Amino acid sequence: MNWTSLTSEELIGACVETGDPAAWEEFVRRFRPVIAGTVMRTVRRFGERAPELIDDLIQETYLKICANRCRILREFKPQAAEAVFGLLKTVAFSVAQDHFRGDLAAKRGAGRREATLETYTESAVAGREGLPQVEREILLREIDEHLAAVTEPAARGRDRQIFWLYYRHGMTTRAIALIPGIGLTQKGVESAIQRLTNHVRARLAEVKLRSPEGKSSATSL
Repeated sequence: MNWTSLTSEELIGACVETGDPAAWEEFVRRFRPVIAGTVMRTVRRFGERAPELIDDLIQETYLKICANRCRILREFKPQAAEAVFGLLKTVAFSVAQDHFRGDLAAKRGAGRREATLETYTESAVAGREGLPQVEREILLREIDEHLAAVTEPAARGRDRQIFWLYYRHGMTTRAIALIPGIGLTQKGVESAIQRLTNHVRARLAEVKLRSPEGKSSATSL
C-alpha cells in the first residue's frame, strides 16, 4: 500500500481501522509540521522557547490523539477537504494550553528515549545539519538493510516501523505503544528499540572493521 497517495481523510481512516504502523508513520510525517507549528506558536505566547518543552508537548499531542483507541480521530466528521488540519491544530493548542494551566506538568518527559545509536548514526537518522545529504541517504539505507537482517520475518515490518518512528520521527515509546497495530506495551516497545539499536550498532561496527580504512561504506565517501 502506498500510504503517501491517500488523502488525509483516507489516511486517518486507515490508521484507525487497520492500525498499520506504516500508515501511522505516514501520519506522523504528514501532520507533524502542523502539530509542531501550533505548539511552538502557543508556547511562545507564554514567553517560553525551550526545545525540550516544545518536544514534550508535541509528544503529549500524539498521546492525546492515540488515547482511547484514537477516539478523537474515530469521532471526527470532516465538513470540508483537509479539515483534519484544523482538528490537529485544535488538539495541539489544547494540549499546550493545558500544560500552562498546570494539568500536564507531572507528565513531562514520560517515555523519553534512553537508547541511542552512535552519535554519527543518530545524527543521520535525525537529519541534523552538517551531514552531507548523499552520505546521509546512504547511511539510512545501510541501517534499513541491517534492520531487515536482524529482525524475525514475522515481526520485521512492525520492528522496522518502531525503529523509524522512534529515531526518525521522534515519537516516544509511550506514544508508539498506543498505536493499535504495534501490539506492544510501552516496556515492550522500549525493549524492541534497545534490541534493534544494539543489533544495528553491532553490524555497523562489523562493517567498519571490514572496511580497509576502518570506516563503513557510508563514512568512507
